[in-house]
Amino acid sequence: MPERVRVGMIGTSWWAEGYHLPILQTHPGAEIVAVCGRSRERAEAIAGQFHIPSLYTDYREMYEKAELDAVVIAGPDDLHYPMTMAALDRGLHVICEKPLATAATGAEEMYRRAEAAKVKHMVNFTLRWLPTHQFLFQLIQEGFLGRIYHVNFRHLAGGQRSGRYAWRLDPRYGGGSLGDLGSHSIDQARWLVGEIARVSAHLAAPIPLTDPHGAPIASANQTAMVLLEFVNGAQGVIHVSGLANVGNRGAVQLYRLDGAGGALESEIDLAGVAEVRGARQGETSLATLPIPEQIQRAAGTRDAPAHLFPQSTADYQFVEAILKDKPLTPSFYDGWKTQQVIEAAVESANSGKWISVGDGAQAN
Repeated sequence: MPERVRVGMIGTSWWAEGYHLPILQTHPGAEIVAVCGRSRERAEAIAGQFHIPSLYTDYREMYEKAELDAVVIAGPDDLHYPMTMAALDRGLHVICEKPLATAATGAEEMYRRAEAAKVKHMVNFTLRWLPTHQFLFQLIQEGFLGRIYHVNFRHLAGGQRSGRYAWRLDPRYGGGSLGDLGSHSIDQARWLVGEIARVSAHLAAPIPLTDPHGAPIASANQTAMVLLEFVNGAQGVIHVSGLANVGNRGAVQLYRLDGAGGALESEIDLAGVAEVRGARQGETSLATLPIPEQIQRAAGTRDAPAHLFPQSTADYQFVEAILKDKPLTPSFYDGWKTQQVIEAAVESANSGKWISVGDGAQAN
């Protein structure tokens, strides 16, 4: 077993600065040895802030020159595939931001290459580690809902209301709200309910988008409505939007799950709300269910509420799995399956038909 993991960080955004790097530093076995960003000035600032000895502006040079065991990939969506494949070619363990790739074929190739290389691989679906969601998962596994009838997942934010340029809305680099927020919701649906059989989707981009120079450009979807049919017979709805007026809440997630044994709801936002409610069959009203203390424990507070950063967050688990040769989830497999659903949703929106997940075949 190795005693430490030498990690390279690709990406110098606020997310790298406020999430990945601080969490990596909480693990005594992690050594951040290099950082890579397109702006040398920004990379220098991050390197100084986190005492990282080497910095690069080209990830290929970092792979070649830095002595790495693992890499965190937090670049734009269109670069996940080449960055990951190059890392796997060098035998590096990889944690990659969501969505794993811009095409299901690429995501599958990333998964199969990682498996063949026998390295640890992980997708950073952060919602899996929120205490509310961990508690929902525990309650469902314990049989609180029994057979699940239908579910509703809403993930609402307001950052796209301004019409200002954002790379996630540029079809060359990102997949809009469906790729950004929807990838989380799809992973949650698979994790909490089961595999998705087919989808019917409507995507929209009602607000005009301009490039960084003020010229109008086509926008990827800004809001998405996706109907789900699960393999186990459950029905579902996913609604994600960057156009909601959420005020000072930042972003809001509202879940509702109904089954033969009862009902569950969860509500979280970036202002500190984090609640799970439930009612068993025969009870007349939903009651707040206290989240167990062992789930509530957090790794520490940074710029966001503590409940967003539990100890078992992705980067910490990633290092732990490398050091102790433990299995990891969500893996590239989960990223691939999520991308299949995204691809089916886009095809459905374009065709106006239900689309089966996985083979792209039209269901009717």
